Amino acid sequence: MTLEVIFIFIAAYLLGSIPSGLIVGKAFYGIDIREHGSGNLGGTNTFRTLGKKAGFIVTIADILKGTLAALLPFFFDLGIHQVIVGIFAVIGHMYPIFAGFKGGKAVATSAGVVLAFVPLMFAVVVVVFLISLFITQYVSLSSMIGGIVALICALIIGDPILITIVAIMTIFIIYRHRTNISRILQKTEPKVNFFRKH
Repeated sequence: MTLEVIFIFIAAYLLGSIPSGLIVGKAFYGIDIREHGSGNLGGTNTFRTLGKKAGFIVTIADILKGTLAALLPFFFDLGIHQVIVGIFAVIGHMYPIFAGFKGGKAVATSAGVVLAFVPLMFAVVVVVFLISLFITQYVSLSSMIGGIVALICALIIGDPILITIVAIMTIFIIYRHRTNISRILQKTEPKVNFFRKH
């Protein structure tokens, strides 16, 4: 493994480690979202704690972290599979060095990696996520469904590395939502409605 490859992996991890939710919360609202709601740094807890505007900003930022990380091989003209590099950003988002290794559940960042490699697959997953969210009003359930749909798309595309990495990311996403699964079964999981007009 060359120094350039090591640098790319570290850079991807550091990109993923940028705590968008923490930055937006503290810089514009004076709130540490780790002290509210689920305590996660992802978009869902930002929506619940700071509102729709902040939630959308953080979600987009988290997606772009994954996308930018997955594009690093192009920027440095290295023949590394984009998705392999992207997973380091996903790890960074879940365990960010800049936020005490306690981050989000990596749904948006994983989606960003997919966006960089297969934009059509990203679009399909987003549509399925939004339809599921509209019907169930569970962000957690919709995220897990989105992960499963992503894996199905990867199997259809047939790229072995894409299949492997997406399978790993989907397992991670489901694992990170294990407490949500328990609350859904107990019917205590909070519902959201991002589509409601106020």
